[in-house]
Amino acid sequence: MGDLSSRYLGLTLRSPVVASAGPLTGRLDGLAALDEAGVGAVVLPSLFEEQLTHDQLQLDAMLRQSGEAFAEALSFFPDLSDYNTGPDQYLDLIADAKQRVDCPVIASLNGTTVGGWVHYAKLAEEAGADALELNIYLVAADFDVTAADVEQRYVDVVSAVRRETGIPLAVKIGSQFTSIPAMAGKIVDAGADGLVLFNRFYQPDIDIDTREVETNLVLSTSTELRLPLRWIAILYGRIHTSLALTTGVHTASDVAKSLLAGADAAMTTSAVLKHGPGHVATLNRGLADWMEEGEYDSVAQLKGSVSQEATAQPAAFERANYIETLASFAALHDN
Repeated sequence: MGDLSSRYLGLTLRSPVVASAGPLTGRLDGLAALDEAGVGAVVLPSLFEEQLTHDQLQLDAMLRQSGEAFAEALSFFPDLSDYNTGPDQYLDLIADAKQRVDCPVIASLNGTTVGGWVHYAKLAEEAGADALELNIYLVAADFDVTAADVEQRYVDVVSAVRRETGIPLAVKIGSQFTSIPAMAGKIVDAGADGLVLFNRFYQPDIDIDTREVETNLVLSTSTELRLPLRWIAILYGRIHTSLALTTGVHTASDVAKSLLAGADAAMTTSAVLKHGPGHVATLNRGLADWMEEGEYDSVAQLKGSVSQEATAQPAAFERANYIETLASFAALHDN
């Protein structure tokens, strides 16, 4: 069997298949099952600053209300430190995961303030995380916030976290930037060791019977691979950082495509939710079989061989591909 190992964020992964943040990576039994199936690394679910702040505010309000109503309540309630209003449970998960699995454990953070990002990043590092993934989920809905303002927020967060931590740092971004290459360069210059393309923003729906806005989770499909595949291929070789592809990785073919485009890691959540953690072993076997058929000895040998920089058809990743696709579609339906 060919060598499936890959380098991501300076870490050696036994497989390029990485379990991205999801329900399975939030439980020790799920992490253990993924590890046993041969996953390259695991990304824990995001620690959300808003949730920690909300819990803290609720507790403070409860203590104030009770203390004002009953004088004896001040002695009845335990010290604030006895309540789990902070990230203790998440930090315990990091520490326990490090004891339970052999693959690298990557902590994921989703903050709202620069101070919050830095604070929880330092705690995650102290808990033993092998790397950090900053899951920057910023929907620019404020009319007064410009594109430059949005981009600067990313840079400020990355710079601040980089200054205060020493472990590898990946940044998960969305695809809505006007110039993804320029933004990617800014993030790397700010101190990121890797980029994860792309954050899959969940979109609201409307129930026409209740007239209410609904939020529900829709799992990805392999079709969604195409967007990050294009940008991985464009960035590969032109930006000196690790690249991870996420969204749409369901089959061994999807993993192979990710690597050919130039990804160091192919991240999957929906596929393991659909098929269970053992699906990682299926992906690894399928990738190994494909490599053997193509006479590839290692992942390193094939990585980036169909990137825009390496392919004989670089225009396929740009506007020319759009025109050609429309022409071929029209020709198909004319026959």
